[in-house]
Amino acid sequence: MSPHALYVTAAYAITAVVLAGLIGWILIDQRARKRELAELEAAGVRRRSDKTRAGKP
Repeated sequence: MSPHALYVTAAYAITAVVLAGLIGWILIDQRARKRELAELEAAGVRRRSDKTRAGKP
């Protein structure tokens, strides 16, 4: 394998590993945020957007 082909292969491999790590991190963080929201909603905390707009058009 030529040095250039080795460099290109290594660059693609490193990129694939970094992207897989970022995707994994996002999925793990998403689960944590959903769990936190469920705990807050179970405790009675509601989102501001859920308030009824009585008297407003």
